[in-house]
Amino acid sequence: MRQKLAEKVVFITGASAGIGEALGREAAAQGAAVVLVARRQDRIARLAAEIEGAGGRALAVAGDVTRDGDMEAAVAQALDRYGRLDVAIANAGFSCNGPLVDLSVEDYRRQFDTNVLGVIRTVKAALPALATARGSIGLLGSTNGYLSLPGYSAYCASKHAVRSLGDCLRHELATEGVSVTHLAPGFIESDIRLLDRQGRMRAGAVDPIPRWLQLPARRAARQMLAAIAARRAQSIITLHARLAILAVRHTPWLIAAFLRLARRPLIAASQQP
Repeated sequence: MRQKLAEKVVFITGASAGIGEALGREAAAQGAAVVLVARRQDRIARLAAEIEGAGGRALAVAGDVTRDGDMEAAVAQALDRYGRLDVAIANAGFSCNGPLVDLSVEDYRRQFDTNVLGVIRTVKAALPALATARGSIGLLGSTNGYLSLPGYSAYCASKHAVRSLGDCLRHELATEGVSVTHLAPGFIESDIRLLDRQGRMRAGAVDPIPRWLQLPARRAARQMLAAIAARRAQSIITLHARLAILAVRHTPWLIAAFLRLARRPLIAASQQP
């Protein structure tokens, strides 16, 4: 494989599973040194050992994007090990689902602390090193940053915020030579749909999305890294995501009609512990 990221250093949050793990594997396969950040240190340590066993370079750093100071400490370890930082991907996130009447203000606070403030903490910690390298930022958004669904207000609002944040930062950081790419995946092979409102794995949880509709995480990661390397403003991942977003933009009446019909099953599907 052509070493697209040779000699680059890529910092990834939420790297213990799903898209984050796939981003780590794929970036390492493309020649990057990867800095894997997540709360589950055992999982990122195993992933780092696997990457290094295959001849790659990897550093596992335990960190929580909701804790002030953790991302600064992780960036400091990355710079101590590799001396530079070229790409930061703010991937950590989860979905706090349910209708508004079932959610507490604390549920919304927890959702935004991870999905929005966690992104901000990551960007602020990495920015000085990225500005030095004239590097790149990838922000993990979602199709739900465009398409709002009943029963998913906390998650959708957080992903709308990430999209808007990316648009703002793209203009702000242009003078620093730092690119910002908003990544909007559709259904990707991931654990996110199996987590509860606290971001913990639900016992006996079954993914409601059929496997044939899910893009393999490694393919999604490849597309995301290509978009970041090309310094694109955004990348919408999966055909169904592109079609949904086109419909939101150009036929909002069709989306409204669909949601009127689907409201009850969507709300029922969103209800979780």
